[in-house]
Amino acid sequence: GILATFINHATVLVQIGGKNILTDPVWSERVSPVSFIGPKRFHPPALAIEELPPIDAVVISHNHYDHLDLATLTQLEKHSQPVFIVGLGNRELLEGVGLTHVVELDWWQEHALGNQVVITGTPAQHWSTRTRIDHNRTLWLGYRVGDGRSQLFFAGDTGMGPHFAQIQERFGSMDLSLLPIGAYLPRWFMKDNHLSPDDALEAHYDLRSRQSMAIHFGTFNLGDDGQDTASQRLRALLEDEQHQQVHFMIPEPGGQVHQKSG
Repeated sequence: GILATFINHATVLVQIGGKNILTDPVWSERVSPVSFIGPKRFHPPALAIEELPPIDAVVISHNHYDHLDLATLTQLEKHSQPVFIVGLGNRELLEGVGLTHVVELDWWQEHALGNQVVITGTPAQHWSTRTRIDHNRTLWLGYRVGDGRSQLFFAGDTGMGPHFAQIQERFGSMDLSLLPIGAYLPRWFMKDNHLSPDDALEAHYDLRSRQSMAIHFGTFNLGDDGQDTASQRLRALLEDEQHQQVHFMIPEPGGQVHQKSG
């Protein structure tokens, strides 16, 4: 099956098919171009990098600083020398800081980890930039990870759109989905690029997910919703009678989901 451990923000340790995979790893104190200003974390990561098992792969959804943290990636290179999987156009940035095994994927393109685990890039509705001159020059994406018995979906950053139903149509129902719920206010600004808790619940249904885990909330102040609004809103939705059968975890750092195969 799948064991998923929430580290912080969009960082989850996924263990599937004998492989250890990290999503959008961020261990830095701030998420910004410089270390002394920018959004500062509310809480430490659930595990130190030194406490991680050997990492086989790191999947990175896009190049925003709260998802592609070069300082963390260089530490992971020293820790495990994993394969770093990124969207098209991001290889040069990673190789420029000394990462030795970088794979670029397009939407629907696959990369196999050994004989069992396959990682597939999936569509997302977002954008990319790290400087004033590189707007939307690199690809943003989510990921489907499967081992033939179980499958997980990691949404990265995305707005609501038809891609969730398209992913379900292509791969079938998800066993576990990692869905962002935070940085969703103000809606007029965030709605095209970030899921709200209401959107995340709709995405859960579109993916026909057996279970979901909320991510992208409570770690960095990236929107008007702050630290707790997103989790409180999702919790209220799940308490409604029509959603009481939904398995949608709102984790604390270190919280785990163990989804068995089948």
